[in-house]
Amino acid sequence: MIIDLHAHSDASEDSRAPLETYLKWLQRKRDLLPIDGIVLTEHRQWDPRADYRALEDQYGILILRGAEVETDYGHVLVYGVTDEMTARFDFANVRLPAQEVISEVTRMGGVAAPCHPGRPTIGLCEHYAAGKPPLEGVIAVEALNGGSRKGENERVHDLIERYGYGAFGGSDAHLVSLIGICATELDDEVRTVEELVTALKGGRYRPVDFREQVRAARGAA
Repeated sequence: MIIDLHAHSDASEDSRAPLETYLKWLQRKRDLLPIDGIVLTEHRQWDPRADYRALEDQYGILILRGAEVETDYGHVLVYGVTDEMTARFDFANVRLPAQEVISEVTRMGGVAAPCHPGRPTIGLCEHYAAGKPPLEGVIAVEALNGGSRKGENERVHDLIERYGYGAFGGSDAHLVSLIGICATELDDEVRTVEELVTALKGGRYRPVDFREQVRAARGAA
């Protein structure tokens, strides 16, 4: 399966993309973007009432949910969010303690994974370079981020090599035309967020990049 593990709908304050418009775009671009599912990782929030099953059925695209939180080591994606996690952490807090988030989310059955690590200020590489001790319990980082600038994804290669982190990809889409341009290919079938967490812990996945073929198609148009 190929899933975009990092996307923001208009529920995030800096995104202008309605969820259904993402789905329509992916249906239209299926020949360029073979995306089986997306994970909505809205900034600093979690709505336990959100239910996208009707849209899944209508468009044939898996829709899972996570969250992007902000910590003292940069931004972190949380998968497998539970009531226990949201009671333990205020997702709106922009200075959450990263080590506690990673350790506690793991203990509660989820996965907390640093995203866009190569980005200045809000990426893990920057904090390690500043002399902060390495975080314990990180199983994977976002090695390929569709919104990163030139050189930022490249910084992550050394991080992965040095610490043995797993590597996944996500578009970090805030605009419709960016959904699915980077994603994660998983060897295991995933239909629920629980299965996604299990797959991420299992390590049988890799980042995939569709940016070149999308650019080529635009150039040929």
